[in-house]
Parts: sequence; structure tokens; C-alpha cells
Amino acid sequence: MTSEDPYRALGVSPDATDAEIKRAYRRLARQHHPDRNPGDAAAEERFKAVQSAYDAIGTAESRREHDEQRRMREMFGGGGPFRTGGGSGGGVQFDFGGGGGDFADILRQMMSGGGGSPFSAGGGGTIFDQFGGARSAGQTGHAAGPTAKREPARGHDIGHALDIDLEQAAVGGEVPFRLSRLRRCRECEGSVFGTGRRCARCDGRGVERRTSTVRVKIPAGVEHGHQLRLRGLGDEHPAGTPGDLTLDVRIDAGEDRRWEDGRLIQSVAVPFSTLTLGGRVRLRTPADKRIEVEVPEGSRIGDRRRLAGQGVAAGPLDIEFTLAEPADLTEEQRAAVERLRDAGL
Repeated sequence: MTSEDPYRALGVSPDATDAEIKRAYRRLARQHHPDRNPGDAAAEERFKAVQSAYDAIGTAESRREHDEQRRMREMFGGGGPFRTGGGSGGGVQFDFGGGGGDFADILRQMMSGGGGSPFSAGGGGTIFDQFGGARSAGQTGHAAGPTAKREPARGHDIGHALDIDLEQAAVGGEVPFRLSRLRRCRECEGSVFGTGRRCARCDGRGVERRTSTVRVKIPAGVEHGHQLRLRGLGDEHPAGTPGDLTLDVRIDAGEDRRWEDGRLIQSVAVPFSTLTLGGRVRLRTPADKRIEVEVPEGSRIGDRRRLAGQGVAAGPLDIEFTLAEPADLTEEQRAAVERLRDAGL
């Protein structure tokens, strides 16, 4: 994984859609490709950074793994390999260096008190018991104290992102979602959990990973960043109730648009002469309306204007001026550019 934050390297927000990430990667890869910049070491390094960032978050699976690893680092901090004790605080330290296995599954099994965990601590509990978490009835190990309250066994809540397009956001309806989660073992039905017995299918955990397609109902006019909670569709517990599934809705607003902290930004290409002298420029809004906006004299690349009611679901739309770059100049345009150069512009 790239040492630079991959979202920053690609110039996108962490709540960007997968399609937005792909568009940003294609644009930057073309811009910094060595074939387009022969002998330019800086462009080559930038191209490598863009490629590394895309390798980290370019697919839904790799992005989900990166985001989960980041959340774990923020929650527990860096450290050495899995071990209890040691260090100044005597707590648990983790190695997030990657490699080997589904780390998310390991954490969920540990937090659920799964039997047979290779990361168990003394006394029959998992290392997460050292954080003071209550264990469910029927499991081995000691409670935190004589008055400790036992919480009912429950599977882990999980969260994913759900990408939809502008039309789906406007009209709503049902969309398919591919869900991967821990389910009760089909062989032992969770009966070996906490008993020390083994099941050939789940290796004594009582749960196994399964993938299925669920239909998710999207409300009409849903906003980017809206959360949908589907009860009972989180990880199942081998001896208790399942957790919940939370979906963060991400709306793909299309080419030349992106989200920044929940606000929709649309890039608008403006000729140099219009930026300098002022004028008007036409654009197409997310609602597929053609409008004209005023470009003030002396505008600069990166200047923004907010258009009320022109965004998704009649929300605000921020437009950002970029420089229009013609691919091929006519003879007349080239002569004009040469005159500008000679005049010091």
C-alpha cells in the first residue's frame, strides 16, 4: 500500500464513489504517463504514486480492506505483532502491516468471543476480554466481577458503501447489493461454538463466510452520505442474534463532478480569454439542464461559484473553473497564442 494517503494521491474525497475514483485515476495516469513525459523523472514518480494509490483503493474489495485497516489503526494505533502484555501499558498491540488471511474476520471472531481462536488469552477468553468486554452466558472464562452484567450474545455490526447513479437517487426503488458476511455454519449450525469440539467446515468457530445478493430499498430523493440500516443483516453469532448492516449511500454524479465532504463540485472548463476578460460559459447540470453562468473578469483557475437548486435533488451545486485546453490549435489560434507570448502573456 502506498505510504501516501491514496485518496489524497488521486485527488478524491474518502466518500467518493468507486466510479469517481476510476475516472480520477484515468485522468491522472494519462497526464503523468512516462510516454507523454519522456525523460521527466518527476512525472514518472507521480505516475507511480497514482498507480500505487489505485492499487490500494481501485476496486471495491481492495478499498474496503484499506478502509477497514485504516479504521483499525485509528482505533488501536500501530504496534508490533499480536501479543498481550508487554509495552509500557501492558495492553494489546497489533501489527497492521498486512499479509495473510482476512483480518476483519479475525477481529470479528475475537470480538464475538469465538471459540478456538488462535489469539486467545489465558483463562479461556479472547484478548478482547482484557478491555473489560462482557462475555455471554454459557461461554468459558470469568466475568469481570461478581456484579458484572452479562450482555446477550450478538453478531458484529458491519458497514459497507452502496453506490448508485443520479437516476436511482432521484426515483428510488430497489437495487441489488452483493453482501459478504459471517453466517451460522451449515454443517454444525453453530453448536460447536465454545465447546472445544471441531467442525470440518467452520473449524470450531460456529460461523462461516457466505456471499449473497440482497435487495436494498432506496428512498426517492436520497442524499449522498445517507445511511440505511438493515437490521439482522450483519454478521451472525453462532449462539445468539445477528448484528445489523449499515449502508452508506454514495451517489455517482458523473463525469467532471465529485463530492467533497458531502458537497457536490462540478468542474467547468473556461477558455483563458474568458477567465481574463470575463464572459459567460455554458454547462450541463446534474438534472441535465443547460444553463449559462457569468464568469467575472479576472477569474482564476480554481475559483468557485455556488448555484442554488442546481445540484442533486435540487440541492446546491458548486462549480469550479478549470482551464479549457484545446487538443489541436488552428493556424489562427496558434498565431494568436504566439502574439500573446510576444506580448508577455
